[in-house]
Amino acid sequence: MTDIENQEEANSGRTVLVTGGNRGIGLACALNFAANGNQVAITYRGEIPPEANESDLLAVRCDVTDTEQVDAAFTSVEDELGPIEVLVANAGITRDGLVLRMSDDDFTSVLDANLTGAFRAARRAVKGMMRGRWGRIVLVSSIAGQIGQTGQANYAASKAGLVGLGRSLAKEFASRNITVNVVAPGPIVTDMLAALPEDQLQAYADAVPLGRLGHVDEIAAAVSFLASEEASYITGAVLPVDGGLSMG
Repeated sequence: MTDIENQEEANSGRTVLVTGGNRGIGLACALNFAANGNQVAITYRGEIPPEANESDLLAVRCDVTDTEQVDAAFTSVEDELGPIEVLVANAGITRDGLVLRMSDDDFTSVLDANLTGAFRAARRAVKGMMRGRWGRIVLVSSIAGQIGQTGQANYAASKAGLVGLGRSLAKEFASRNITVNVVAPGPIVTDMLAALPEDQLQAYADAVPLGRLGHVDEIAAAVSFLASEEASYITGAVLPVDGGLSMG
């Protein structure tokens, strides 16, 4: 068996859970892992995507703001697929608005879903990873957490918090062969972004040094790499996938 074949075998057959995996970046990540021979589960709050059945994704309903639902979702996946070895914490919400018009609930609900939700999932995931002495956790942040964004103080704060959370987890669990990294996407073509006017989309693209918007598959590729054996010496890193936008 060649070195490449050995690497491919090492990166397949894992049990992967992607929170918020029913659309956009989360679904792209789940499909990428499934295409590479892994057992993949996703959590969702709305509808199960048709791709779940087509790609044999295990879909589990879960609201990451509820600790009991997080625990139940993990238990369900473990019972069906075995111990979770890779966690992609992607679930999140937005409640955009200018600060002077933003309510306390608008602020705290976004932090609860995006930041505390990732904490709940990671806390539950590391239990099994510690027993197996192997694990990969990838937190999906945003460049908004690094450069800020008008009308998104709550979202930017939650995404910035993921960096501190990820690096703290990386230090805490490194001795157990568990890596924790953060991916920070820039403007990516998703349903939410596609709903914007064409001139606004063009303005976003013009601000990116590479001159275009990103695609969900490009984020999924970065996440897949950080979960691979080839990335075993990378932990506590923040990887911007933004076409150079965060360079300033």
